[in-house]
Amino acid sequence: MKGAGTLLSFTDVTRRFGGVPALEAVTLTVGRGEFVSVVGPSGCGKSTLLRLASGLDVASSGAVETATDEVAYVFQDATLMPWRTVRRNVELLAELSGAGRGDVRERARAALESVGLAEFAGHLPRQLSGGMRMRASLARALVMKPALFLFDEPFGALDEITRTRLNLQLLDLFVERGFGALFVTHSVEESVFLSGRVVVMSARPGRITAEFAVPFPYPRPAALRYTAEFAELAGKVAAALEEAS
Repeated sequence: MKGAGTLLSFTDVTRRFGGVPALEAVTLTVGRGEFVSVVGPSGCGKSTLLRLASGLDVASSGAVETATDEVAYVFQDATLMPWRTVRRNVELLAELSGAGRGDVRERARAALESVGLAEFAGHLPRQLSGGMRMRASLARALVMKPALFLFDEPFGALDEITRTRLNLQLLDLFVERGFGALFVTHSVEESVFLSGRVVVMSARPGRITAEFAVPFPYPRPAALRYTAEFAELAGKVAAALEEAS
């Protein structure tokens, strides 16, 4: 690892599929309590990066190390079981971990409360909006109290207003819980608003071509997006992304 405060590290990581390189010589760290976003063109290996971090895939060369077993993976699709209520969906991971029934219920209640879905606990997924389904997916992950979150474009399919609201809610949870996060997105604005650091990847094979520290302190108000400082940094990230594409 890269230090006692590092949760996740990639060291000179390459991943090939049938001889075709998806990632090439990627070195990246995520620290405890650090929110890192990754932006890059479609097909550059961003999702592969998350699969390697989660252990769902293995690097062709280089090293991927995690300092915790408490890892949550949040996908673009909420992947809720349609026959289970919201509460029962949120309870699922805790149930599978072998936690006692009372503990499972209490953890689910607290997680639903934290994402503002307590009053919808008895609803089925089809009765929820897209944004509410994503909040339920987030609550399901929160039940396990992960030290590290891996986000694969979780808000990419949502309308802009809902996406902005969920960005604010996610930041509230990040400030409250202090987890580490690796967040993949196509949105430059979203990456700058959420993160302490933004990493830019090139077209395939994915390589890190630029990195930007985000200086705005947490918590961040919605109005930050409309400041000149925010626009300037987002413009620099967008320019680096254009150059890398």
